Amino acid sequence: MKTRLSVMLAAALLSIYVFAQSEPYALGNFDHVVSQPAPGGDTTDGGPQAVSDIRSVAGVPLVRLNNGVMMPRFGLGTQVQSMEGASQRQQLNETVRGMVIAALQSGYRHLDDAMFYYNERGTGWGIRESGVPREEIWVTSKISGNLADAQNAFNGILERLQVDYVDLVYIHHPAGTLADILSCWRVMEKEYKAGRIRALGISNFDNRMEAFNYIMDSAEIKPQVAQIECHPLAQRTDARQLYAENYDIHVECWYPLNHNRNDPTNSTIQQIAAAHGKSVYQIILRWHMQEGLCPVPGSTNPAHILENISIFDFALSDEEMAAIRGIDRGNAGRSFNIGYGNYSFGNFQDYTYDHEYTPATTENIEVVEAIRDGVIYTLDGKPVGNDRTVLTPGVYISNREKIAIIQ
Repeated sequence: MKTRLSVMLAAALLSIYVFAQSEPYALGNFDHVVSQPAPGGDTTDGGPQAVSDIRSVAGVPLVRLNNGVMMPRFGLGTQVQSMEGASQRQQLNETVRGMVIAALQSGYRHLDDAMFYYNERGTGWGIRESGVPREEIWVTSKISGNLADAQNAFNGILERLQVDYVDLVYIHHPAGTLADILSCWRVMEKEYKAGRIRALGISNFDNRMEAFNYIMDSAEIKPQVAQIECHPLAQRTDARQLYAENYDIHVECWYPLNHNRNDPTNSTIQQIAAAHGKSVYQIILRWHMQEGLCPVPGSTNPAHILENISIFDFALSDEEMAAIRGIDRGNAGRSFNIGYGNYSFGNFQDYTYDHEYTPATTENIEVVEAIRDGVIYTLDGKPVGNDRTVLTPGVYISNREKIAIIQ
């Protein structure tokens, strides 16, 4: 039985590769105007990031950012919020290691992380043990804008991820004084010029426009990417216009599936899913892709991780896209609408754990029949809790027909 299921999974992975080569529903690359300097400008050789070799894998299109750097337009969100407490962080990082390995082996090449997720060590383990070369992976992390020592924070990111450079670094939250935020940005600009960062980003800045305007007025290197909450019930058209159309900044979407609200149960999305023989999650993610966005859904479950990226063998019609646009509730559809100001977002407490290097292969993955409601699985197949509040606050994975366990 295990052999047959392993063959089935291998076939599924092969089908993704085939789609990447010749499928008829590919999304064209979306290029921004190159208006910002390339990373590594203070070096003679581009710095550590010069080895980067980002390619389109599993049908995922690339976007040319406004500094000329190519980024995969689909990724894995790695936050597991329910396990971030200090007593669970070893388990958290082992779990995230499994998520990253499953994602990279399923064709993902974009990982969305943050220092305040307390899982960068697990992400680094997963990168190292996946068998995928680091230079082929787009690795993101985030620094909070109010940190007193942004330079030390960035150095810690490199150490925990075990990498020489990070592809994208965001200011995670526009908290703190405007001077604090700009000071953090200056450190990011310095590391960008040194080639230890490939792109600069802002996250949640649409919730504090004075901070956004201050960055745009004061920055030497303007942002390449802006991250916002975005999904069919909160399509954020004003924020997307501000970033993409007014400033040529690419938009990335956290919380793209809006699990804890009504996107997956919306009748319009369900009807479209039934018409295509796809899950509602795949319809939502395909909508993001056809809108020109970059979604970063997350799951601890390898079967769901594979399902989420398997969206390049079909396309939504113009009528279906219009129907989904019609369910937008504006700000009323948002799950999170945080106000930011001159205060501390929190104090980061560094952490270190022991971990035994164990290279993973797809032959270790077994798909088993089950119906479970939102259970987190570790790589050894043990359920460790309910994931109704994982990833960004409030995310959970609801019932699906298969759970994949890496033995």
